[in-house]
Amino acid sequence: MTSDFYITQILPFAPIIIKICRAYTNNQTDFEDYYQEVCLQVWRSKDSFREQSQWSTWIYRLSLNVCMTYLKKTKNSPQQFASDSLPDEVVDGSYRADGSQKADGSGAYQEDSINRLYDAIRHLSEIDRAVILLYLEEKSYQEIADITGTNANNVGVRIKRIKQRLNKLLNIKEA
Repeated sequence: MTSDFYITQILPFAPIIIKICRAYTNNQTDFEDYYQEVCLQVWRSKDSFREQSQWSTWIYRLSLNVCMTYLKKTKNSPQQFASDSLPDEVVDGSYRADGSQKADGSGAYQEDSINRLYDAIRHLSEIDRAVILLYLEEKSYQEIADITGTNANNVGVRIKRIKQRLNKLLNIKEA
């Protein structure tokens, strides 16, 4: 992967990739592995981008697919993957879990309230995780449907149920 491609085509969308990878991992090491795998797949698949959607939508879909596939692989295999090197802005936690940059340099798993939310999100099914992440990103129901490959009419119902489940999970953890 060339550094120019990374800087121009991946890094501007790092907050998207970070959020998705964070929702499918439990620790910093796994997060780094997933992030690196998504970046590699973006680079490998760049020629298959047909410009039928925005680049950011394609990044979302590819990131979700990679994370879901990688999650299944790691569940079925006791093998651990070591990350080589990630960009400093990812390793040092220059991005918050919500995708905004932060100055304090704390890692991606340092903020307690965000950790609680991601912990609750991890209890959802893989598709529900994707839907709620896109909803939190303020994507329209149609965009969520396009990215996840579901029906836009069902997205609203699914979001309502996900919110209820998250509320229940978060309230149980507080008690």
